[in-house]
Amino acid sequence: MRRSFVTLAGALGAAIAIASLGLVPVAGQTSASGARAAAPVARPAAAKPYSLPRTADGKPDLQGVYDTSTITPLERPTGTEVMSEEEARKIEQQTAARKDRASLPSNANRQAPPVGGDGSSGAAGNVGGYNNFWIDSGDAVVVINGQRRTSIVVDPPTGRVPPTVGRGRGAAPPVAATPTSDAAENVVTAARGAYDNPEQRPLGERCLLGFGSTSGPPALPVLYNNFKQIVQTPEYVMILTEMNHDARIVRMNQPHRPSTVTMWLGDPIGRWEGDTLVVETTNFNEKTRFRGASTNLKVTERFSRLDDKTLLYRFTVEDRTVWATPWTGEYTWRLSAPDDHLYEYACHEGNYALGDILRGERLLEKEAVEAAKQR
Repeated sequence: MRRSFVTLAGALGAAIAIASLGLVPVAGQTSASGARAAAPVARPAAAKPYSLPRTADGKPDLQGVYDTSTITPLERPTGTEVMSEEEARKIEQQTAARKDRASLPSNANRQAPPVGGDGSSGAAGNVGGYNNFWIDSGDAVVVINGQRRTSIVVDPPTGRVPPTVGRGRGAAPPVAATPTSDAAENVVTAARGAYDNPEQRPLGERCLLGFGSTSGPPALPVLYNNFKQIVQTPEYVMILTEMNHDARIVRMNQPHRPSTVTMWLGDPIGRWEGDTLVVETTNFNEKTRFRGASTNLKVTERFSRLDDKTLLYRFTVEDRTVWATPWTGEYTWRLSAPDDHLYEYACHEGNYALGDILRGERLLEKEAVEAAKQR
């Protein structure tokens, strides 16, 4: 009796499954009228289109905390725009192995580095810097439309930022150069006067703005603190960056401020183009200078949802006094896990590094004077 019931139930379940898939005729079957007709075959159900979550005013809901870290570089070292799955897996495995090695306990009996460092790559000639605990630069390559990208830059097709032109800020620094705000924390500036006072050091080094253009625009991934939070209302969109808790307030559907009003992060104005949030930023001042850009810099960003967990971030950079042509990049922002949080950022509290940087420069200047006297 049990076997009969199971058989009947199985047959009934199969019939329901076939019916739910839909039937189409197959050649070779004869109808009641004697005409040959197609035999029924299963037709797979169409994939359900992605349904965008929307806010009360009907706009796509982009809100959430996103992880923007990735091991895909801004510029393509070599090769083509897309890598194979095997190539991506190899790179990701190498990254994981390097992190595992860097996480091993340090040798307590190791020797101190030589004075001034050993000259290799690393913080100040490899005298020491962040250990692996502090670094969170991602563990996967960017994947867009199933393509594993070799660079964030997609235009020019070379995947490289166009060369600078003329005498724009990106072409040659002035004598007493101030490093750009997107410079790395350990940037070395050879120009005279670059260490004369704190105001001439990069904004990131002074913990006034996140380094590496993590705040944007354009917003780029860096070594750590790669979380960003989006909050939106009909009138404003706020993009909060974890590093230095930099906040960009995007005014929706408003004119730009007068050109005489300039800001470190520019004047961002937003609008909706279909289901894509477009943010156009101008009115930069001379203090930030993304990659050496001038105050003529214009950055256009596009934010669009790919699915419930992925945001596509695309940007175009324009400044014809620095680059002959605009250039564009894109990468994905991943919605963070529920137990991940955007934490308050602390930087210079009790930090004597900047003062020591300037004292070190005074010592070098003194040594140079003494050496000159002995010649």
